[in-house]
Amino acid sequence: MIDLKSLKMLDMLPDSLKQDPNIRAAAEALDSQLQGLTEQINKLPRISRLDELTNDEADEMAWQFHVDFYDPDLPIEQKRELVKNAIRFHRRKGTPAAVEELISILFGTGAVEEWFEYGGEPGYFRVRTSDPAATNEKAEEFVRAIDSVKRLSAWLETVILEETIPANDLYFGQTLHIGDFITIG
Repeated sequence: MIDLKSLKMLDMLPDSLKQDPNIRAAAEALDSQLQGLTEQINKLPRISRLDELTNDEADEMAWQFHVDFYDPDLPIEQKRELVKNAIRFHRRKGTPAAVEELISILFGTGAVEEWFEYGGEPGYFRVRTSDPAATNEKAEEFVRAIDSVKRLSAWLETVILEETIPANDLYFGQTLHIGDFITIG
């Protein structure tokens, strides 16, 4: 297959024309113009280059794919992930897996626990996450994101923010003292 990026007009000319300095100069002049067109052509199929989308392209594709939870102020990496997973989200919408995927894209890590896994009320679930961004300031955004993919008959009971600290600064000690009390008196 011919690679358009490396194709030169001189390569396509017969040997008899390659010797003419005017034709050679015209072919080289056309190469720069054709390379510019090739770059623009490569930008047309956005689906094949989702990892390279610009902010504007990601915003437009999110609108096209009807990404339910989408914020134009998100970082470009998160926008690209949401657009990449839009079709899969729509297929899996209403499942705990869809909620977990969305949480992992937007907030790092997270897990969904159904009511029967923790002894809650039927129809409820809770989310565990270790992302410090899932605090009270971001609570509305977090709940809106979950509501966009959860099933309508399920209700978010609570969000559990798990905090981990490195154990390299913790020290444990123990002592044992065995002895008798002697009373003098």
